[in-house]
Amino acid sequence: MAKRDYYEVLGVSKGASADEIKKAYRKLAIKYHPDKNPGDKEAEEKFKEAAEAYDVLSNADKKAKYDQFGHAAFENGGGGGGGFYGGGMSMDDIFSQFGDIFGSFGFGGGRSRGQRVQKGSSLRVKVKLNLSEIANGVEKKFKVKKQVQCKQCGGSGAKDASSVKTCSHCHGTGVITQVVQSFLGPMQSQSTCPYCHGEGKTITDKCTCCHGTGLVEEEEVVSVKIPAGVEAGMQLNVTGKGNAARNGGINGDLIVVIDEEPHDELVRDGSNLIYHLYLSIPDVLLGTQVEVPTVDGKVRLKIDAGTQPGKVLRLQGKGLPSVNGGRKGDLLVRVDIFVPKSLSKDEIKIVEQLKNASSFNPSATDKAGFFSRMKSMFN
Repeated sequence: MAKRDYYEVLGVSKGASADEIKKAYRKLAIKYHPDKNPGDKEAEEKFKEAAEAYDVLSNADKKAKYDQFGHAAFENGGGGGGGFYGGGMSMDDIFSQFGDIFGSFGFGGGRSRGQRVQKGSSLRVKVKLNLSEIANGVEKKFKVKKQVQCKQCGGSGAKDASSVKTCSHCHGTGVITQVVQSFLGPMQSQSTCPYCHGEGKTITDKCTCCHGTGLVEEEEVVSVKIPAGVEAGMQLNVTGKGNAARNGGINGDLIVVIDEEPHDELVRDGSNLIYHLYLSIPDVLLGTQVEVPTVDGKVRLKIDAGTQPGKVLRLQGKGLPSVNGGRKGDLLVRVDIFVPKSLSKDEIKIVEQLKNASSFNPSATDKAGFFSRMKSMFN
């Protein structure tokens, strides 16, 4: 059976533009797609016929040959017009070119070749936080030097609209298609167009503001909410706050790296805090009350008489929250003894009196009356 005229198949005139041809094909491809017409051989043949017609009419070189010689231009290995399942165009090629259309209807494909959607590069900043900010969370503002879209050209990089031309090498597709012969028959491969770098267009006159890049550098104040419980080395990703991309592409991200300022008295251990409490010998022997620091201020702590050096007292919930939620950590108070480096004569006499006392002998077991004697002595 003789092939129908490709223009008739797509329902367009011979002078139809590339966009009109593409729209006509999309309409037919959706209407006769096998997924919408399971088992319908007639719809399948019309689907193949439309794909074959589009394969030729969407390519400037093939279209010119077809306009001059008709179907005879592709007979006897003339190339092109191979139909949907053979010769030139595979189903994957069709889906990749119109992934947005087929994807929205639940068909296959969904991948997009052709003109690339560019993404701007990411920026990285480091922020120092003190323990109070880590404990409660904080909002920080940064001045960031970043690339933004040029307002003069709208990010196109062109002086004006007339300075943007369709790439003559890829004909606006952003890809170069090559057909090679193999033992399996014609094989088609695509690669990014090296002349327009996948954009499908070239610039004849560059924008005087951005010099053709489509981007200019500006300083922007970015506000970032940092959750409670973060740790040094953690990174927060703020989507879309990095460098802009050309031609309305996707902005890069802002990566915020957490750093901690050391506290004067508290040491962090995960969600717990550690405090080294130095007590005098009399305080350890007789017991006392002291104030210890926390991230929310000081709290009073009772030290029992006879508390041993190295003992750790736990204040529950006085540590830091976990960034993933859950209960707060604790404040661990480690008791240490302050030993003076020098003593007065009177102090030496007191220590000498205690030196031989049984209560100061580690091997002694009878400690009855020790604390009452100590209190009377120091009073």
